[in-house]
Amino acid sequence: MSRPDPNHPDPQDAAATDEQDSPPPACVMSFNASDPSGAGGSAGDVATIAAMGAHALPVVTAIVMRDTAEVFDHLTLDGDCIVEQARSILEDVPVAAWKVGFLGSAEGISSVAEVLSDYPDVPLVAYLPSISWLDEEQQQSYLDAFRELVLPQTLVLVGNHKTLTDCLLPDWDADRPASPRELAVAAQQHGAAHVLVTGIQLPNQFIDNVLANSQGAITGEKFERFEASFVGSGDTLSAALASLLSVGSEPHDAVGEALAFLDQSLEAGFRPGMGNVVPDRFFWALPPGEEGEEGVEGGPGVAAADEMPMDEPPSRGPRRIH
Repeated sequence: MSRPDPNHPDPQDAAATDEQDSPPPACVMSFNASDPSGAGGSAGDVATIAAMGAHALPVVTAIVMRDTAEVFDHLTLDGDCIVEQARSILEDVPVAAWKVGFLGSAEGISSVAEVLSDYPDVPLVAYLPSISWLDEEQQQSYLDAFRELVLPQTLVLVGNHKTLTDCLLPDWDADRPASPRELAVAAQQHGAAHVLVTGIQLPNQFIDNVLANSQGAITGEKFERFEASFVGSGDTLSAALASLLSVGSEPHDAVGEALAFLDQSLEAGFRPGMGNVVPDRFFWALPPGEEGEEGVEGGPGVAAADEMPMDEPPSRGPRRIH
């Protein structure tokens, strides 16, 4: 067998060396529940983070029994189990951003907050899903722990307008809805720097989505409502946002990119069962001419109150970060 010529290296070997020398994708740790529908939870986060070009480090916080239409029950994981999952990989892999979803219980929140507190410089996107399917006592303990332990470490809090109002302004009794700035002021009192408020009802079948801080609105996008109801949109938006922050994007820039990504994921959404529509995070991988052919049924109209409705996709695709 002939020896390799150092002056004329094999092109395949050179390509392999270049690939080995290229930096790895940014790693985003997701704390979320296991969702067997694949629409949201850890499965949704992994798909979204991968589609954005980052690498997901999923830590399971609970097991949710659900289909694409509704949640039936859930099992919480022991706090030590949650911490051990996270610390095992954090001792090996550097994390560039956090994504927090449903943490199961007040104990789960405490365990996750313990891990987050050791990495104060890593940006945290905290998504607050609707937890109306929990009993009243469970809801109260969850929200109390979330406000006390997660919000002080949060760069961007993401949630539907109603869900955020119930959490941040539970005694709100004005005749008008709370504004994004009012929600941001309440969030900042607990330590969160920004809120991304979705599903703000506007006239003429439009929805507003606004990033705000205590000084006021920073940026946002208005979209026409779909008739279809979606599941997993909040997890998709927040995971996309965390992926963009992991490579150093500023919140006001990252929000626009994340909303564009969600918009197109919903436009290409599909209904795998008899329930709601699931976002297609890999819409950009569809062959030309096939994207959106099946699409979302029904055209513009009213979407589910606790999910993110969108309109036609922007003319350009989202920026994949790697």
